[in-house]
Amino acid sequence: MVIDGLPAEFVLGKDDRPPNKALMEAMPYTQSLLANGIAKGYHAKAAPPTVTMPRLKAIVSGAIGGFLDVAFNFNTQALLDDNLLGQLSKVGWKMVMCGDETWLKLFPGLFMRHDGVSSFFVKDTVEVDKNVSRHLSYELSKNDWNLLILHYLGLDHVGHTGGRNSPLMAPKLMEMDEVVKMMHASAVMNPDDKRRTLLVVASDHGMTENGNHGGSSYEETDSLLLFIGSKSHATDFPSIISNDVNQVDIAPTLALLFGVPIPKNNVGVMIPGVIDFLKDTQQLRALQLNSWQLLRLLQKQVPGFPCGSFPCDGFSGDQGYNSNDIMEKFCRLYLRSAFLHDSWISTELSRSDSREDKSEIIAAYYEFLINANQWLSHKATDKPSTVIVFGVMSMILSFLIFSISIYSIIQESYSGEKQLSNGIFTQHLDEGFSLCVIFILVISMGSSSMVEEEQYIWHYLISTLNLLFLRKTMQLLQKESTCRFFTLFNGHGKVCIRISSIFTLLITGRILRGWHQGGVNWTHLPDISKWLEQSGIDLHLIQLTAVILTIILILFSLSLLGRGMKIVLVVGFNFLMSGLLVLYHILRYQHNASLPSSNAATSLAQIIYATLGVSTVGTVLAVPWIMPIQISKACCSDRNQNSAVSHPLKIGSQSQYPELIYSLFIIGWVYIGSWCLLQLLLQQPVNSVVTLLILMQIFASFLFFSQRMLQQKQWVEVAVLYYIGMAGHFALGNSNSLATVDVAGAFIGISNYSALLSGILMFIITYASPTLLLLSLVMYISIKNLEIAASPQNVDSGHVLKRILGLPCLVPLTINSILLMAYTIVLILMRNHLFVWSVFSPKYLYACATTVCVLIGVFVVATTVSYAYMVLALRKKYEKLHW
Repeated sequence: MVIDGLPAEFVLGKDDRPPNKALMEAMPYTQSLLANGIAKGYHAKAAPPTVTMPRLKAIVSGAIGGFLDVAFNFNTQALLDDNLLGQLSKVGWKMVMCGDETWLKLFPGLFMRHDGVSSFFVKDTVEVDKNVSRHLSYELSKNDWNLLILHYLGLDHVGHTGGRNSPLMAPKLMEMDEVVKMMHASAVMNPDDKRRTLLVVASDHGMTENGNHGGSSYEETDSLLLFIGSKSHATDFPSIISNDVNQVDIAPTLALLFGVPIPKNNVGVMIPGVIDFLKDTQQLRALQLNSWQLLRLLQKQVPGFPCGSFPCDGFSGDQGYNSNDIMEKFCRLYLRSAFLHDSWISTELSRSDSREDKSEIIAAYYEFLINANQWLSHKATDKPSTVIVFGVMSMILSFLIFSISIYSIIQESYSGEKQLSNGIFTQHLDEGFSLCVIFILVISMGSSSMVEEEQYIWHYLISTLNLLFLRKTMQLLQKESTCRFFTLFNGHGKVCIRISSIFTLLITGRILRGWHQGGVNWTHLPDISKWLEQSGIDLHLIQLTAVILTIILILFSLSLLGRGMKIVLVVGFNFLMSGLLVLYHILRYQHNASLPSSNAATSLAQIIYATLGVSTVGTVLAVPWIMPIQISKACCSDRNQNSAVSHPLKIGSQSQYPELIYSLFIIGWVYIGSWCLLQLLLQQPVNSVVTLLILMQIFASFLFFSQRMLQQKQWVEVAVLYYIGMAGHFALGNSNSLATVDVAGAFIGISNYSALLSGILMFIITYASPTLLLLSLVMYISIKNLEIAASPQNVDSGHVLKRILGLPCLVPLTINSILLMAYTIVLILMRNHLFVWSVFSPKYLYACATTVCVLIGVFVVATTVSYAYMVLALRKKYEKLHW
């Protein structure tokens, strides 16, 4: 019986303390089994990644998988490695499975009866378990099976939707306790059945306080293991180790109990205390078989391992071996246990008088087994060196191409500027620090602690850059005279706008820094999100306020083009309708997240998806065709009224391409607004304010960059936007641990489970901030008055697009290329590090996913701008032909 996501401390307690009263009362029958010695309980430590599929593989094969299993968790393939179920099938066992369909994907065609349920539809906490229990009475009444597997998912789903302290947790534990009681009373204690039956209750992983899992924290790796028999089996010998075992120990233990071969890739150890009821000869034989299996695995991992060439009876003491060699240490340990075992077998003393000798043999076997287990668990898997070298060389080549391209564009763009030989640290300190940011990130990758707490680096870098921008602005004021100062301050308010923008960035950045105490080591510290959740404040009221303010800010931004353009009114109306739908969904269906989604809520979410998608795509396709007509009408209207309106954003003034600039301005804000509404629908309510604050940072950054009082390098501005996106990524509660991935939001608007659709939504939620800042580059391009020296008649389209798109697209690609290349090299160097699976591997998954995010974002920006430019170019060409 697998209870998905059940932490061991819910049943066994923690640090030699029993569970709290509420948890014990929730599982009274299980607690009585433990108290009477009928059940033996263990904290079975699960290896990361703590997601279902690799944990099930570890339980049945005893092998530790890799982090690529996280990806396969959403599309499970058949398990081809030697495993316990395969061995039981070979000896003729008949098997039945009810529950998580992952078992059916791992072992297709193995079960004579089965009923699988989807493990990813986390809103369902009731029916998913009823579909398992409905078969229980029938299966317990049958005697045609040898192995019955039940996999309950409801408790894991309760955690995902409401966390460890969800009000649904205690009722779910009671439900699981009733299942244990029913199976124990019917199958294990049935006096009519002469066969002895073992009930194993296990969990695949634990969960964090928020109910998530995937990382390597104690809460996530603390899984449960119970062996429940028909009577108490007291032992005269103390356990060799405590009740802390490894999850991979389950496979060899069950294999030896049921008399089948141990899976050949197993690294687990026979669990002490489980075989105490066996005869002395049988106990020692089980440990001998486990030792032989690990010895063979050591010989496979280390060619030339010499231990097999030494006769066991020729061993005496530690002489002749170099204790500094780890392999020789293993050999000594194994030969010592084998020597003691052989001596015990050949002795003429009665077995009852040799218990002290038996304890010494057991201790010797476990010393070898535990040392071999630890070494094999940390041993890196075989890696194709050719593929690794090719991958690193490809990354280096892409980095060189991006760097050369950026350098040539910068040289071309600023060839006419006079460079100050002594101004590097005074006038261009922000440029130097923007480059240092990359160096700091690369250096920090070599530290496991810095990888775990990467969010601190991004928040520090953004705060420092904002202070440097403030310093640069204040230096401008110092250069002006007092009377000139008032002229500057009142002349279009440029200085006022710059200073207010910087302070907005600093204040919002500080709030974002304190919103989530992210990372791994300090998540228990107080933060704003915890305070809001614990103070009793209605988070949905905050969520509604964030949606309303987002709608107002986007509509205000669109109005900066002027009220004379009908296209602005149409786009604004479409956005307002989408925003109202999101508001209605929050008001109507998101007040109680613990309840399963209704069909109406799912349908409304699908309508919102369709509305946002159609309006966004429609705007992108239509605006470049309509904008020239709108501009001509607006110009005529302005001449008739003889008025000029000044706006903070000087959009398209002095530009040779006003139609392009206005089109990109509208499309850019539609991208930003639609993405923000989508996030306000999908993100947790407590993160709605974070989405609003990131939007405010984007607006403040555009205000700052649009003022041309200082010659700010464009590549610096694009890099700053990229850095803001990464800081926002961690401000939303993300980290380099898989446990912070929001699974619950990935099922909003999905009626039937789809790995593809859920995966896309999960990616959208996780990379909300970086994608938002990348999409905002369309808007950024529109507010920058790009000076094209030559006229459109003499300049080819490729040159114009290179000037417009070059830096906004290449800067994010180059930064990401550097970080990915550097971290790939770090991961190769750290392949034998103690934390390679728990820290460096999940970070590399995030680095690869970030690369996908950047590529998608840059592709959307490049495609959008290229399409708008080509449409306008075709219109101009058509107009010339008809003139």
